[in-house]
Amino acid sequence: MTTKDHITKQADGTFSFRVSLGTDKRTGKRIQKRASGFKTKTEAKKARVAMLAAGIADDEDIKQTKFVDFMEDVFKPWYKTQVKPRTYRQRLVLMNSEYLTRFNDIIIDQIRPIDVQHWQVSVLKDCKQSYARTINIMLGQVLERAKALGIINENPVRVVGLIKKKKAKINFWTQADFQKVLAKTNTNTYTGRFDYTMLWFMFMSGLRSGEARALKWTDVDLEAKTVNINKTMDYHNRNWFETPAPKTAASRRTVALDDDTIACLDAWQVAQAAMVTSEWVFSRDGIPCSDGQFLDIVDAYSTLAKVQRITVHGLRHSHVSLLISLGENPLQIKERLGHEDIETTLGTYGHLYPNSNFEVAKKLNGIFSKEVPDEPK
Repeated sequence: MTTKDHITKQADGTFSFRVSLGTDKRTGKRIQKRASGFKTKTEAKKARVAMLAAGIADDEDIKQTKFVDFMEDVFKPWYKTQVKPRTYRQRLVLMNSEYLTRFNDIIIDQIRPIDVQHWQVSVLKDCKQSYARTINIMLGQVLERAKALGIINENPVRVVGLIKKKKAKINFWTQADFQKVLAKTNTNTYTGRFDYTMLWFMFMSGLRSGEARALKWTDVDLEAKTVNINKTMDYHNRNWFETPAPKTAASRRTVALDDDTIACLDAWQVAQAAMVTSEWVFSRDGIPCSDGQFLDIVDAYSTLAKVQRITVHGLRHSHVSLLISLGENPLQIKERLGHEDIETTLGTYGHLYPNSNFEVAKKLNGIFSKEVPDEPK
């Protein structure tokens, strides 16, 4: 049996608390800790939850933590130390979403598998399957941390399983589509030259949007015909942008470029230098472009050329489609794209090899003589 720990207001106006952290298995005595000097009751409450989370899992008091208290006082501060700032900001939107806050007032140890299943069904009614799965993964991470700290005995998300992943349709421009797009560009104007360079480079290099927007001219070697990918763009606004290192080692790579792409970059460097001084390759006014600016260009030319609308990332897919049509194998594509493993490449683009089975059969035709060799005497 445990004793409920109260937060107490002291004579000087500060707050204190006492917690029971279970029993010392060596001495059999109850372990208690006290903390004081907190200016507000909220501060004392946060400190108490954190102390309980770091304490002994056998104490039942810790199991009375509400989901919202665990999220705010334990999970968020810990998670912030585990990921990059940009990732944390993105995940914070998920953690504060109306879907996760539905658990706020529930004691975290009382979230049952059936509750998670009902929640999954309700979220799927409101959201696309891909977003619902992302929220589900976030919930699973929160509860898995609670399990690691001994606050819950099992993770109900693991029991139920995640919302299934729906394979997204990959939209891309074919070589014929891109030819129509190029026909609508006008390199006689500064803006037109920029548009042309952006579209051509993204289609022919396969870089991620963040990788391209983070490129500096010092990353481009026009003589060696390469670009060095060593950072990505974390763009907040014109006055606040950062270029952190790529997430994975595989993303740090050198991408070889064809002669036409080198000529395209060379022409843009001259045009840009005549208008503005900039260290950034994809900049019209000295400031690197946002992803939204890239998307506006893709949208505009999709309409002008009357081809299907794609995302900026769709240009990366378009590049892969082009490589596959040229007969490049998955391992070469993996290295060029900066994928961590071949499974990612095949899982994303394997369906673009529809006739590979028949091509293999053709290559096997006639590789052995049809004559039956003489039996040894």
